[in-house]
Amino acid sequence: MAELTAESADRHLLYQLSVQDVEAEIDFIEQTWSELRRRPAEFLREDFCGTANTACEWVRRGDHHYAVGVDMDNRVMEWGRAHNLSRLDRAQRERIELLRQNVLHVQPDSADIILAMNFSYYLFLTRDELRAYFANALDGLVADGIMFLDAYGGFEAPMVLTEPRACVDADGNPFTYIWEQASFNPIDSCMDCHIHFEFPDKTRIDRAFSYHWRLWTLPEIRETLYEAGFDRVDIYWEGTDETRNEGNGIYTPAQTGDADPGWVCYVVAQA
Repeated sequence: MAELTAESADRHLLYQLSVQDVEAEIDFIEQTWSELRRRPAEFLREDFCGTANTACEWVRRGDHHYAVGVDMDNRVMEWGRAHNLSRLDRAQRERIELLRQNVLHVQPDSADIILAMNFSYYLFLTRDELRAYFANALDGLVADGIMFLDAYGGFEAPMVLTEPRACVDADGNPFTYIWEQASFNPIDSCMDCHIHFEFPDKTRIDRAFSYHWRLWTLPEIRETLYEAGFDRVDIYWEGTDETRNEGNGIYTPAQTGDADPGWVCYVVAQA
């Protein structure tokens, strides 16, 4: 296959390759669910699902797994239908549904699990909006359901900076993922961020994805989840590989985190 260029590359595929790790994400969800509940989870709702990559991974994991993905952008969901759902077998496709609806108002059947990953809920800029979203999610869970979120922070999180990272596609073709924090307003904690992709021939997809969101802190997230009615909220912090002095990919409940320049954690909210 010819090397990737800005003209030949697909931005949604590059996003899945460089940003998402749906296998590790579902591993964490399954492991945490098994530790907290004595029954198997079957129905998962992926909010802000985009290409529904995570929902597809869920239905692949078990014959009794069902999923619904919710998003407002029909073009992105159509891409997911063409490139992700199409790779499922017929029985798996019958167990997944995509809804073009607003996560603030959607009311599908009650789910065992609701997840909002890749900091998607940071798009809510006020506490009232965030609380309304969490309240709707709680209403969409079964009595013992669990909501899973990720969050990020650290003293570099509000900085204006650019971070490149080398990646490869499934055929071994290299490309560079570039995360840009373009602006930050300390008065309202809102920021503008962009994802760019650069290729070996020096062509680029500038602003392949752009976000205007609020950099929510963990205390704000936890407090707002409790205000929305969740019964328990835990922060799962990543452990450290002492040999390499970096994260080990293992997340456990924690009361204290490290003051790192950048961190990512999971928020687990129980109904």
